Amino acid sequence: MPETLTRFDAGVLTLTFDRPSSRNAMTPAMYEAVHDACERADGDAAVRVLVLRGAGTDAFVSGTDIRWFTGFTGADDGVAYEAAVTRVLHRLEDVQVPTLAVVRGHCLGGGLALAAACDLRAATPSARFGVPIARTLGNCLSPSTHALLLHHFGPARCLDMLLNARLFTGEEAEAIGFVQRLAGEDELETEVDRLLDGLRTHAPLTMWAAKETQRRLRRQNVPDGTDIVARVYGSTDFRAGAEAFVHKTHPRWTDHPPR
Repeated sequence: MPETLTRFDAGVLTLTFDRPSSRNAMTPAMYEAVHDACERADGDAAVRVLVLRGAGTDAFVSGTDIRWFTGFTGADDGVAYEAAVTRVLHRLEDVQVPTLAVVRGHCLGGGLALAAACDLRAATPSARFGVPIARTLGNCLSPSTHALLLHHFGPARCLDMLLNARLFTGEEAEAIGFVQRLAGEDELETEVDRLLDGLRTHAPLTMWAAKETQRRLRRQNVPDGTDIVARVYGSTDFRAGAEAFVHKTHPRWTDHPPR
């Protein structure tokens, strides 16, 4: 069964994450489908907007499928995974046409990163945004992904999200400017259509210049953090967290920061 669906209509290319029984948790093939959709959007002049959405109402994307992590054998796997995710997020940021994430339900971990890499977001009040890995997996974000969330949420909210495993509501996400259109379930598609009507007709070069300038400004000071990622993904806590998540138990954290 395909894990994503692609549709093109009236200038809008839509990629739908289609694993509702797993809350649209991302597999390697799904991340690659995002990259492919970006390539198509930039390679076809008929595409004016790229939209990402999740099937069903429970989740946009609930994160990366944890079964992927259980196959990791050490730090190198974690470094390679974060590099693969960064490649896709950068490609999504690089798309030359406007990009929009339509969010219902959970938008967590890798899902939050995908939504943050889009230019605009529309959501319902019941949407939940966060990266609760401090109480679930015990892994970390790459500096590039951390910088992306920092860009949108600011230092204090970003640390609140990561240290306290806090989830922001749709209303909170709108209040801080992360969500541009907030509407109830019955009204969300109407709001999305209004957004798309404008994006399809506004000056393409003007929109591209705004996107490109902001992308360059955001990325210019992102440091290398391979040592951070390797330290965390190579830890016993991460392995314990992944196993506990799969078996629906609570992990017992034993590792400590380097001294």
